[in-house]
Amino acid sequence: MIERISPIQPVQKANQVEQIQPVSRREAGSRFTAMLQRELGKAAAPAEESFSIAFSKHAMTRAEERGIEVTPALIGQLTDSVERAQAKGATNILAFDATRAFIINVPHGRVITTMSQEEMQENIFTNIDGAVLLK
Repeated sequence: MIERISPIQPVQKANQVEQIQPVSRREAGSRFTAMLQRELGKAAAPAEESFSIAFSKHAMTRAEERGIEVTPALIGQLTDSVERAQAKGATNILAFDATRAFIINVPHGRVITTMSQEEMQENIFTNIDGAVLLK
């Protein structure tokens, strides 16, 4: 049995690929951290309403400068701290442990700034209405 072959369709020209521009390590780290936070937020989101912590650009810069690693475990601790503070009606909190501190705006779930142990010893914390010890 002979089957007819349909005419060959012309191939469309592919879009040209944009050239990748080199970026600094800091910028690459910031981009990666932002992508990681988005993906962690998606993975941790249960079927119900979920709460997510985000770092402001300033806080991410400070964390990188001060060697504070933003890990999924840290995000979990900060989320827990914000949820506990929210239950008590706090709006701006200091979440801290022995080596680092985070100023967090509770209603927006946004880390405003970060501090290392050395900086905590020399600072006075203002404009907060609660403090939470990180678990």
